[in-house]
Amino acid sequence: MKKKIFKALRFVLFLSIAGILLYFAFRGIDINELWNSFASANYWFIGIYVMFGFLSLLTRAYRWNILIEPLNYYPSFLNSFYALNTGYLANFAFPRLGELTRCVSLSRAEKIPVDKLFGTVIVERVIDLMMVMILLVLLVVFRFEFFGKWLWENIFGPLIDKLNESIGGAWILLVALIGIPVIMALVYYIFRKKLSQNSFIQKVKAIIKGIFDGLKSIYKLKRRWAFILHSFLIWFCYWGMTYGAVFALPETAVLKPIDGLFILIVGSFGFILPAQGGIGAYHLITALGLTLYNIPREAGLTYATITHGAQMIMLIVLGSISFMILFAVQRRSKREEAEAIKRSGNNQPEQKLIK
Repeated sequence: MKKKIFKALRFVLFLSIAGILLYFAFRGIDINELWNSFASANYWFIGIYVMFGFLSLLTRAYRWNILIEPLNYYPSFLNSFYALNTGYLANFAFPRLGELTRCVSLSRAEKIPVDKLFGTVIVERVIDLMMVMILLVLLVVFRFEFFGKWLWENIFGPLIDKLNESIGGAWILLVALIGIPVIMALVYYIFRKKLSQNSFIQKVKAIIKGIFDGLKSIYKLKRRWAFILHSFLIWFCYWGMTYGAVFALPETAVLKPIDGLFILIVGSFGFILPAQGGIGAYHLITALGLTLYNIPREAGLTYATITHGAQMIMLIVLGSISFMILFAVQRRSKREEAEAIKRSGNNQPEQKLIK
């Protein structure tokens, strides 16, 4: 009962964050102008957005399989694709829940340990962060006079100011981050003999080992160049989504390919905040980024709303279908296992009683 209440409260909290961000995004907007912007949009170009989005899911699932191969597991591409979609669906319930959900989904379908799969997902997130940083550096280098000032004034500058204002809090956090693990390691070393016999500690050690096995998969890649290619291909698809959708509105249709890269990076920051599926955060930061081009907030919010809405519908539809397919796969797998056990039991020779 307490767990259900906690989950409900957590859902309400994240939903409230999304609602607050949406309020700030749409605050002071001219409703008539916003409606006219929606009415003038060419929604055929949103089809391009969805097409590139679907391709990004396919190549991400394929890259995930490349990461799993060094663990000596070879899941089917479709099951990895379905598990990935199920994870994105879970993100609309709780932020970051999708990573665990897709690992559990694929584990049940392919009999792969969850902890090992979770290690590969951590690798994915590190690679994605590196890709964002690479694209950000390229963007600033080639158009520093245009983008550098905006990024400093709206993202990095305020972040540094906040850290400077709360330097005492930062030091306390730093000491806690370093001190707590050191104390825990010292306690474990002193009582390691007793703790090693504890079942809970044994499970934790097994989970940590599995995660490290997953992390080490990056060094044992059998298809390294394919992994690198698909890592770039994923972000090319993301750029295709972002830039293809700018032609849906007359105000954004004047943007250049390099501008699409800027919107992609800015929009990516919107998915970092703890809001379901980036709701509110993506709208706020994307509309803010488009003001750099003197695009009215109404048009910027229209672009953010139709692109985020198209992505959300796609992920919910694909996630729901994938969830049902994986559920059917798991039921069939359990039924086949039960039948195999039953057959093996029937095939055993009857033992004669010895008097």
